[in-house]
Amino acid sequence: MPLAFRLDPAVTPELRDGIVALWADVSNAGGAVGFVPPVSPEQVRPELLKHLAGMAEGRIRLLVGRDERGAVAATAFLVHNTHALMRHWMWVYTVMVHPRHQGAGYGRDLMAAVAAAGRSLDGIEALRLTCRGGLGLERFYTSCGYQEVGRVPGAIRVAEGDDRDDVFMLLPLN
Repeated sequence: MPLAFRLDPAVTPELRDGIVALWADVSNAGGAVGFVPPVSPEQVRPELLKHLAGMAEGRIRLLVGRDERGAVAATAFLVHNTHALMRHWMWVYTVMVHPRHQGAGYGRDLMAAVAAAGRSLDGIEALRLTCRGGLGLERFYTSCGYQEVGRVPGAIRVAEGDDRDDVFMLLPLN
């Protein structure tokens, strides 16, 4: 059953808790979303609060996918570029699909919903994201229409002696 996506849902305590739980579960399953396992919901919550503050300021948009039970199953944050010469594209951050839904095509569905959200916003011509090298994420995003446009070798230190590339990807929306 497909996920139901919504851009800019009302931020309720249930939604906040659902995103925090998703973020911790994705991180603990090895997902490259800003943490190294093990991580607790309490460690994730301050990062979510930063995103929510950006939403309140109008800089960040939230896309949420819910499963058939109504649980938060996928998210992505679309972030307006504040540079005056770069407002025609947005960043995509914290792309997550719950581990129990991995392999069902929901990641592809999420990225299609992200692209649709970007196309629905006035003046947005492209989406950019970065991903951690060494996990095959570049192949996934390429299969969703993104192209690799840059790479910083060893920019992400997962652990001492485990440095990964920071890979920049672009999706033109026109």
